[in-house]
Amino acid sequence: MPSEKAAITVADLLGSCPAPFTQYDRVLLGHGSGGRLSADLVHRLFLPAFRNEMLERLDDQAVCTLAPHADARIAFSTDSYVVQPLFFPGGDIGRLAVHGTVNDLAMGGATPLYLSAAFILEEGLPLADLARIVDSMRDACVEAGVALVTGDTKVVDRGKGDGVFITTSGVGVVPAGRTLSASACRPGDKIILSGTLGDHGIAIMSVREGLEFETTLESDTAPLADLTKVMLEACPAIRCMRDPTRGGLSSALHEIAAASSVGMSLAESAIPVRPQVRGACEILGLDPLYVANEGKLIAVVPPGDADRLVNVMRADARGVDAAIIGAVTSDHPGMIVMRSLVGGTRVVTMLAGEQLPRIC
Repeated sequence: MPSEKAAITVADLLGSCPAPFTQYDRVLLGHGSGGRLSADLVHRLFLPAFRNEMLERLDDQAVCTLAPHADARIAFSTDSYVVQPLFFPGGDIGRLAVHGTVNDLAMGGATPLYLSAAFILEEGLPLADLARIVDSMRDACVEAGVALVTGDTKVVDRGKGDGVFITTSGVGVVPAGRTLSASACRPGDKIILSGTLGDHGIAIMSVREGLEFETTLESDTAPLADLTKVMLEACPAIRCMRDPTRGGLSSALHEIAAASSVGMSLAESAIPVRPQVRGACEILGLDPLYVANEGKLIAVVPPGDADRLVNVMRADARGVDAAIIGAVTSDHPGMIVMRSLVGGTRVVTMLAGEQLPRIC
């Protein structure tokens, strides 16, 4: 953890970095990155328009009470998927759409139950491709233990839909007494990552850029509800969970730090990254901390529970590479700092624009 003097130096360094100019009169690709521009759009437009207690938490799902039944709570989430290419190593847009919504529900401690799906199809999309996507979604629903119970289909002119866009919404049940929130973290808590970073984003980029590896690099897209169930049974005191999708690990941690008014200190040596992913990031000029993941999660837990929880996670197929990667600190609230592999300290800033477009 940085000393007081080091923390002041880091803050001074961050303050000297120019912030991106956000006063745009048009939507940019960066507004969909999950980083600083996305946050700006939410706070400038959507929150003022729809402000309410549940929305203001800005979690990946809203946990709602079904009045007048105060003990009956549901988690509700929605997301859209615009990935290119539609099919990639380890998955496709349909599998991704199911897993993404199921995982958002699971991050709130919910048991996912039901999904809806809305398809925007481009004129000329081969029906064989659509059938392949639908079959993949069906298999993903079976794997995740959810039912797709309603949906909608629209068709747009050729050249205006990029094949297919999918929006999925999901509903799950939250057990009585369970409350996970990004605002619940406390100094001293440990930060756990369930596995290797960047697999999904680099699998997409490897197809786009024609990169070849000695071993096949596949997306990590997977349902995480079974893993979160085991984690919560072993450690009911988990403060919060997030899946580091758009904007990667950096954006997810920044959102948590801001919500809890805390700082975070990471150790780069503790963060698992596959050698192929690290090599591809070096070739492409990317940082694994900002690359999207679709089958990993972050958990913030009280310090006394961290080692035991990691052992529980490693016994599950979805958490074999789980590791404690850092700690929550009272120093530099809202800031993430990381001890690098060479021993220095760097500030992990929030993604300002669009690092990898159309990956989820």
